[in-house]
Amino acid sequence: CNESLQQQFNRFVFKLEQQEYKLEGIKWDMIEFEDNQDILDLIEGRRGGILAILDEQCKLGMRCNDKTFVSAVYNKCMATSERFDATRNQKGQGKFSIQHYAGNVEYDTAGFMEKNRDEIPMETSE
Repeated sequence: CNESLQQQFNRFVFKLEQQEYKLEGIKWDMIEFEDNQDILDLIEGRRGGILAILDEQCKLGMRCNDKTFVSAVYNKCMATSERFDATRNQKGQGKFSIQHYAGNVEYDTAGFMEKNRDEIPMETSE
């Protein structure tokens, strides 16, 4: 969510405003800013994003757990994103890191699967 907010802020405050200044002929030194679309793709991407992998694992049911989830994340994200990292120590603990716009954040996958399961209570399906 914070990455999406940062992208919106960058887009509206920097990119669009600077384009407007240019169109209006206002003398302006362009401000360079980092585009964080690659981070959003890593997290929210429909194919190979961390949340898509989590949903896919949850759909597979009881044969999947936090270990199978994080293994799938390592397999798909290590090779496709410079922002994703998992040291040998982190891998042994089911953790990974993402270099976000504001800095490096470590994630612990313990409980990810359970927290993401969208099970419908029996009484609502009757």
